[in-house]
Amino acid sequence: MAFLHGATATHSGPKSGIKSRSITPYLLLAPGLIWLVTFFIIPILSLASTSTMVRPEGAQVGTYVQELRFQNYVDAFLANQDQYIRSFVYAGLATILALLIAYPLAYAIAFKSGKYKNVLLVLVVAPFFTSFLLRTIAWKQILGEEGFVVPTLRTFGIISESTTLTSTSFAVVMGMTYNFLPFMTLPLFASIDRIDPRTLEASGDLYANGYTTFRKVTLPLSMPGVVAGTLLTFIPAAGDYVNAAILGSPNTKMLGNVIESRYFRVVDYPTAAALSFTLMLAILILVTLYIRKAGTEELV
Repeated sequence: MAFLHGATATHSGPKSGIKSRSITPYLLLAPGLIWLVTFFIIPILSLASTSTMVRPEGAQVGTYVQELRFQNYVDAFLANQDQYIRSFVYAGLATILALLIAYPLAYAIAFKSGKYKNVLLVLVVAPFFTSFLLRTIAWKQILGEEGFVVPTLRTFGIISESTTLTSTSFAVVMGMTYNFLPFMTLPLFASIDRIDPRTLEASGDLYANGYTTFRKVTLPLSMPGVVAGTLLTFIPAAGDYVNAAILGSPNTKMLGNVIESRYFRVVDYPTAAALSFTLMLAILILVTLYIRKAGTEELV
């Protein structure tokens, strides 16, 4: 009996160890799954549910009932087509400008900064130390009549005396470019910094000029940073409303401004939810097409 008892104890030991090891991955995943369900799945379901509600006739403002009215999506899109187009055009322009500015900057920090590399990286992320709102208000002052940009442009005859830069599409795009520039610069730097300088030297040894080296060597090797940076810039820019609200005018409203107005001023929750849902879906489709075009391996 003692022998059997010992054999049973010995046999059950490895089983309990295997069970504990099989549970460990799920325990490690649990916090992430809880966070995902709480802050993503549940809000998405709530948003989808709200988007098909209607306001009963004679009901108080903010009172809605569920009637699965999918016509809300069609009505919301038709009423805000200009804002849809404007949001993606502004986001696209800001992304392109950010890429044109950030790529040379990231390249210079990676290869030309020497011992000042860390200092320059701190300067890139320094805007994050202040409020997004304050940075945008600062741009309103820079581009305003009291700033230095408008008087300088008027002095050189680039703009007329009656031309202003604030409350224009130019101001909105410039503000978005500035505010989201670090999101473009940091992934580009991380990608370019991993390029072996000897690879570029080898290209020169093969009689390739600077342009050819950039096109054939540097750019392909830095594509993971380009893809990541453009995604991190375009996605938040498409849904942004702060820059258009502060630097723009009623003629430069983006979809984010309409959603904010519908939620907090008009109190039209179904329309706001439908706009939010369609904006998210449109961004998801564009991002999927972009990743397929660029190649998913570029995100590794």
